[in-house]
Amino acid sequence: QVQLVESGGGLVQAGGSLRLSCAVSGSIFSINGMGWYRQAIGKQRELVAELTSGGKTRYVDSVKGRFTISRDNVKNTVYLQMNSLKPEDTAVYYCNVKGLRDYWGKGTLVTVSS
Repeated sequence: QVQLVESGGGLVQAGGSLRLSCAVSGSIFSINGMGWYRQAIGKQRELVAELTSGGKTRYVDSVKGRFTISRDNVKNTVYLQMNSLKPEDTAVYYCNVKGLRDYWGKGTLVTVSS
C-alpha cells in the first residue's frame, strides 16, 4: 500500500524558512513526477513545484527563486525548501506522486505570520 507522509510544516514569521518532507512508502510503478501542491482557505489547490522523472523542475511564478524541490532516492523522500516566506504562502501543502494514478499525502499546514 502506497503512503505519502508530509512533515515539516508549522508557524514561521515572514522572511523565515521551512523545509517540508514527504516520505514515500510502498511500491509505485512508473513514476512520472513528484511535486508539491498547496491550498489556501477559500482557494483552489495549486501546483507549487514539480520534479519530473527526467530531473526537470517547474515552479509556480510566485515561488520562483524562493522555493526548491529536491528528491532523495535512497530515502524515498521529496523535499520542498521554502525560503523568504510570505504571509501569502500560508496554506496546507500536499505531496503528490504521479504514477499510473495520482497519489496524495494528507497535507501539512504552513502558517506565515506578518
